[in-house]
Amino acid sequence: MKPVGSITRGTTNPNRLRRVDNYVAYRCGDLLRDADDPLVIDLGYGATPVTAVELRARLATAVRPDVTVVGLEIDPVRVAAALPHADPPRLEFRRGGFELAGLRPTVVRAFNVLRQYDEGEVAAAWSAMTATGAVLIEGTCDELGRIATWAVVEAGEPTTLTLSARLADLDHPAVFAERLPKALIHHNVPGQPVHELLWALGRAWETEATPFGPRQRWLATCRRMSDVWPVLDGPARWRLGELTVPWT
Repeated sequence: MKPVGSITRGTTNPNRLRRVDNYVAYRCGDLLRDADDPLVIDLGYGATPVTAVELRARLATAVRPDVTVVGLEIDPVRVAAALPHADPPRLEFRRGGFELAGLRPTVVRAFNVLRQYDEGEVAAAWSAMTATGAVLIEGTCDELGRIATWAVVEAGEPTTLTLSARLADLDHPAVFAERLPKALIHHNVPGQPVHELLWALGRAWETEATPFGPRQRWLATCRRMSDVWPVLDGPARWRLGELTVPWT
């Protein structure tokens, strides 16, 4: 099966995807626990396999020890470089793209992959990665993983948007604008819902200035947002620096 997609830049760092890994365990934990074959695909893991190795370790600890992670890359050189880090059958590396190498995963994580594509190509990629029923977590983050956003996509349709930050480094929620998923980044203009969301979040952050530190400020910001926006989850996730809203 020929891989579908293009080779990414391959930039990666240890712990870069820790925030989204923890969200995968939270959001998809029950799905994986109930699955006969708890398979997760790390699509486009990059020049080194560190994010796939970390994903496997985190899910094995937080969800179930027999979870399987398969890292897929289009570049055969990257696959060959990753093979020494494999731990079959629970951690493997193969060549593949949006067609998922013919596998039928429960969850797909595709991070910093679609950013290089045209917006018009996103829907087809989402549909391909969820065609067999997988839940897709697709998004982007900065180089160190301190600012991230992601969509949950099911059956080709986005259901939620999450903004996530390392609160100790958060100066202002405006920084999320640079890391929006490809499907949204060009819509951050007046009159568009994502622009209204970020504007409201910024105003709430400015209003809730406090001497008690960024976590308390973020919690107060999320509470204020939940008064006027359909904010999902609650304080337990807010404390981690997350805010999730319905995609609509």
